[in-house]
Amino acid sequence: MAVRIDELDRKILATLQSDASRSLDEIAKEVGSSKTPVWNRIRKMRQRGIIGKQTVILDPDALGLEACFFVLIRTSEHEADWQNAFLRALRARPEVMEAHRLAGDIDYILKVRVENARAYDEFYQALISEVKIYNVTALLSMEEIKFTTELPV
Repeated sequence: MAVRIDELDRKILATLQSDASRSLDEIAKEVGSSKTPVWNRIRKMRQRGIIGKQTVILDPDALGLEACFFVLIRTSEHEADWQNAFLRALRARPEVMEAHRLAGDIDYILKVRVENARAYDEFYQALISEVKIYNVTALLSMEEIKFTTELPV
């Protein structure tokens, strides 16, 4: 369920999304308010779950994780035990950046970051050794055209 926020909240969120490392003074100046009301709003938005954890964004290429695969998974297994084992396997693998359960012909899509094709194959072999998968299609991203973590607030 969506939480109601006003225009000042939206400005604060947009500012935080673009660079959460800025000082409270800088944020308040950018949104046209003073520090105390901005801090109170940030605190309330954290309490309400609008603002989650704060983190940093790392450059995968600089860390040698140059290969990004989108992995399409179809399964013939739909029992709770299989799904729990599958979810445990995904959560245990740091290579999996995102995982989504889908409607339609494909059951799951994963975003996997690894060093190269050999590293992807090692990931794939480990995954299929843990859980039975009917069909896997791996798509190598040739170029990341757009990446953002910013929501349109």
